[in-house]
Amino acid sequence: MFGKFDLLPYKVKAKQAQYRAIDEAIRTVQFIRNKCLRYWMDAPRDAKIKRFDLNKYSTELRNEFTFVKDLNSMACQASAERTWLAISRFYDNCKSKKPGKKGYPRFQKDNRSVEYKTSGWKLHKSKRRLTITDNKGIGELKLLGKWDIHTYPVKAIKRVRLIRRADGYYFQY
Repeated sequence: MFGKFDLLPYKVKAKQAQYRAIDEAIRTVQFIRNKCLRYWMDAPRDAKIKRFDLNKYSTELRNEFTFVKDLNSMACQASAERTWLAISRFYDNCKSKKPGKKGYPRFQKDNRSVEYKTSGWKLHKSKRRLTITDNKGIGELKLLGKWDIHTYPVKAIKRVRLIRRADGYYFQY
C-alpha cells in the first residue's frame, strides 16, 4: 500500500472543520504548483528559470492572494520545490536522451498532500498530537498508529506531510 521509502503513516483523527481546513491547504498547494509550472512555461526560452526563481515566485503569490498567505511560507516553498523536481526530472531525461516520452511536467488536478518543512507544525511532547500553526485553521490533530515516533528525535524531523487517502487522512514524517 505504501511506497518503499515511506515512513509509517499515522492516521489523523480530527473534527470535520479541521478536515475541511486540510483540504483547503491541499488545494492551495495545488494552486501554487500549477502557478509555478505556468510561470516556467510562459518564461521566454532564453530565460533560465531556476529553483530559487520558483521560490521567489511563490513569495509573490503569497503577496497577491490572501488564501496563499494563510498557508505557511515553508509549505509554499515545499510546493515550489516539488514543481522544480518535476521540471528538473524532465530536463535530466532530455539530456540523457531517454527513449520515449520524457515526462513533461503536467498541471495537477488531484493533489492529495500538503508538506510542511521545518516550520508550520509542532509535535506535542507526548508525540500523540500534532499542531499545524498556519492560518488555515487546521489546529491540533490526534495521531493514531504504531508509536515508532517515540524513539525518533523530533529535531531530526525535517518535513511532515498531511495526506488525504480514500480511507481518511494521514500524517507522515
